[in-house]
Formats: sequence, structure tokens, C-alpha cells
Amino acid sequence: MCFLCDLKSSSTAADVPSPRWQARRAFLLAAGATAAGSALAQVDVGSSSSLRNLVPAETLEGSARQQYNQVLTEARNKGALAPEGHPQLKRLHGIAQRLIPHTAQWNPRARDWRWQVNLIGSKQINAWCMPGGKIAFYTGILEQLQLNDDEVAMIMGHEMAHALREHARERLAKSQMTGMGLSIASQLLGLGSLGDAAANLGTQLLTLKYSRDDETESDLVGLEIAARGGFRPGASVALWKKMLAANGNGSPSFLSTHPSGANRIQELEANLPKVQHLYEQARQG
Repeated sequence: MCFLCDLKSSSTAADVPSPRWQARRAFLLAAGATAAGSALAQVDVGSSSSLRNLVPAETLEGSARQQYNQVLTEARNKGALAPEGHPQLKRLHGIAQRLIPHTAQWNPRARDWRWQVNLIGSKQINAWCMPGGKIAFYTGILEQLQLNDDEVAMIMGHEMAHALREHARERLAKSQMTGMGLSIASQLLGLGSLGDAAANLGTQLLTLKYSRDDETESDLVGLEIAARGGFRPGASVALWKKMLAANGNGSPSFLSTHPSGANRIQELEANLPKVQHLYEQARQG
């Protein structure tokens, strides 16, 4: 089922496309602009790479939307898509409602995203968020790791952060630039293979592997989003300790694209004091 943030107005909830960027403008943005992180951020993740502006966000989000719908259709045909009213799905929706209001400061486009959260019956220990706010959890990650709400919020915030920081868009731009070499300028005049690649990326989104820097960004941005939503920051450390333990019993799907490690836990621990007051404010308010 679809889950639209009921905190949005009816106008933003409507499927209204954002203005399409022109190729020349994208080229100028990529050449001279640097997207800053949130001015209100408590965690430091630096600026997003301007290279992502070489790929039209609308095209990539459209591709993600198509792939997401395909995943849901396949799950529904197998009887694996959780129906409306499913307790675990209602739980995920409740958590998402608390996180979504804190996403736009990381990416203004998120105000117009039609956020969706669905639950798929599978033993896989996995969860993901495609560009444009298309989220899926698998029952395996909830049941096998016995996650509490705070831990679920950390996973959801992390996955949201990948979409908000547009890591898929950036990786696509970098990979296409490598293949295009010096011909990139001429390709950009019509978006050329960059636009085509973005339109055809949907099938790769579920297995996309991010860099270590991408993972760190998503850990910290997700940590802050969850803290602002009133979820206990320390749960991020508990979560990744569970992931480490699960990795010892085989390789969960989640860890194939989100490698775990002690340094990840140390980074989170170092940032807990930065967001603790956000959590306390949220709990008081």
C-alpha cells in the first residue's frame, strides 16, 4: 500500500512534477555549484558532491518509482506484501510519520516526494529507500534482529539519508563520467547517455553499493533525523552491534550493501553527544 505523509498539504501530496532541469543549467550547476549540507545540522557531513547535478533528479526518481512499483507488484502476486492494517506495517508508518518532517532540511526536494513505506514478507535481513522516498522493509530484519522502535528508526533514517543525500545520483554521474571521458561536455548538451542511464537505473537500485563516505554520511544524517523524531540516539550503536552479530551467522542482505564494522560504531558513538539534546527536546515537546 502507499503511505503518504499526512502532515503534507493536499497540494504537496499530489503527484506534481518539479520543474525539469535543462541540460545547460545542469552543466553550469555541476561546474560551479556546491550543494551545502543543512545549516541547522548538528552532525558534520560536509557538502554533497556537485557531480550529482549532471544527472536529472526527476529522471532518476521516475526510474525508481517504476522499479518500486514492480517490486510491490511481484510481492503482491506472491502474497508477500503486507496489507493495510498489518501491525508491523502500521508500526513502520508511525515511525515514518515522525521522521519525514525532518527530511527537507537535508534536501528541499523531499517536500514534494510522495513518501511510501511498505513491508514485504521475506526472511531477508534487508531494508532500503530508493530516490524519491520509496521505502521497503523486509519482515526478516524486524523479526530476526528483534528490533525495537528506536532501532527501526535508525535503519529507516539511514536509508532515508541515502535518498536525501542523493548517493545513487552521484554514483551514476561518476560512473558515467568515467566511461564518457572527454566527451562529457558534448553529451551534456542533450544529457545524452547520462539521461538514458538514469532512466534505466531502476533495476540496479536494489543492489547499489555505496562508498564508505556515503555510508558514514547516511549513518550520521539518519542518526540526526531519528533524534529529531524523538528516537533514542544510543539505539544506533545497539543496532550495529546486532548487525555485527548477525554477520557472524551468515551475510544478511542488508550487509551486502551496508558493510558493518567496529569503526562504524565508533563514529556513531562519537556523534551521540551532538544529537542527544535534539532527542531530549523532541521527547519534551
